[in-house]
Parts: sequence; C-alpha cells; structure tokens
Amino acid sequence: MSAVAVFDNVSKFYATGLFGRTGIQAVKGVHLTIPRGTVFGLLGPNRAGKTTLVKLLLSLCRPTEGTITRLDKSVRDQATLARVGYMHENQHFPRYLTASELLGYYGGLALVPTETLRPRIDALLKRVGLTDRMNEPISQFSKGMVQRLGLAQALLNEPDLLILDEPTEGLDLLGRKLLREVIAQQKARGGTVILVSHVLTEVEQTCDRVAVIVGGKVVKVADLKDLTRDPKTGQPVSLEKTLQPLYEGAHS
Repeated sequence: MSAVAVFDNVSKFYATGLFGRTGIQAVKGVHLTIPRGTVFGLLGPNRAGKTTLVKLLLSLCRPTEGTITRLDKSVRDQATLARVGYMHENQHFPRYLTASELLGYYGGLALVPTETLRPRIDALLKRVGLTDRMNEPISQFSKGMVQRLGLAQALLNEPDLLILDEPTEGLDLLGRKLLREVIAQQKARGGTVILVSHVLTEVEQTCDRVAVIVGGKVVKVADLKDLTRDPKTGQPVSLEKTLQPLYEGAHS
C-alpha cells in the first residue's frame, strides 16, 4: 500500500529565550508512514507533539531536521496543498461573512473551478445541515454550527487527504454521527483521513491504524484491532486500557 505522508527522522525545535539559546523540542526523530486509503489516528497526551506534526504536514512550519513527503511530493511543494482538506478544533472564521460567502472564499483559495463551486457549496451546506442558515452571518452561529461549517470547508476541494484536528469539539450526537459518515465516505472514495482526537470512542469506531505520540516521540504504531485486543489472551480490551501505560510514561 502506498503512503500519503512520510515523516523521515523529523524533529522540530522551537527556539525561545535570549538569542534563542533555549527552547522546546516539540518533536524528536519521528519516523512515521501514513498509508493511503486509511483512517489514521494520531493519539497522545496534551503537549505530546500531535499538533506540531500536523503543522509540519501542512507546511505551517518547517522541520528542524528530517524530511516530510505529502502526496508523493516534498512538503515544500505547495501545489499539493490544493489536494488537502483541514478542519481545526477551534475555527476562526470572519464572523461577518455568511456560510455561503465563506465557502465561496475558501473555494477560490482551494482552486475549485468556478463552474463547479456554487453547486458544490449548496450540496455541502445541505450535507452538514446548514442550508436554512446559509445566508446568515457566522456571528449568529453556535459552536456546533461553526464546527459543521468547518467540516464543509474542509471538504470543498474533495481532498485526497483530510486532516481532522479534534473535530468533535462542540458537536452534538447528530453532528458526531455526520462526522463518522463523512469519514467513511472519504475512505470509500479512496481518500485518506488523519484523525487527531482525545475522544477514544470515536477513534475506536473510525480508525484503521493508530500512532501514539508521547513526549515528542512516536512510541507505538499499530492497527487498531491489535490495540484493542489483549496480546496474551486475545480477548477484547478498551483502547483506554492499552494507552494508559504509554501515556503514563510521559510523566514518569
């Protein structure tokens, strides 16, 4: 199976202090391959380095060491970003825009052809349940509605790679069901999903494979089915039980 993203000995150091002599080692020597056509989970405690890995993959920052490929090209190739969709846990959209105007703006940035943009916006707003609010300013939206709009924005370019960073934040039960359906559809069409989440039930229901990051290092990469099965007895176990000793290593 080919890879949609590869991290090869990647480290990221954020310099702080006087003359940058001190700082934070956010990521340390990461080797990670994300297979194409899978739902891949990035798990770890707070400040483990998950967000930094996502930023590196999105070219929002550059690695201090190592190389990264995205969709078979170096992350320095900005053109591949047109094939990536990204949903942040805290959306900061211009609140004076309407939902329809916002998607039109982002559709242009994502290079969606003009002739297909309008029908795609209408279809996505219907998909996320915002058709009746499409002409209202975002300032009148609830947190859950903004999250739904963020999901529509991430899907505008029909991405080959969809990155979801804590996407269930603010979503109700129906919103979470919608999210799972979108993830399943993305996989069915041959796309890849990277899911960053602390909600382990969502990970258990959607992910094929998982990487556990602790202290800036990848400490475990395995198929989800192997992480939810006792290696000695073969009996099912919760993902929480498997992750607990790995997470505790961050504080020992």
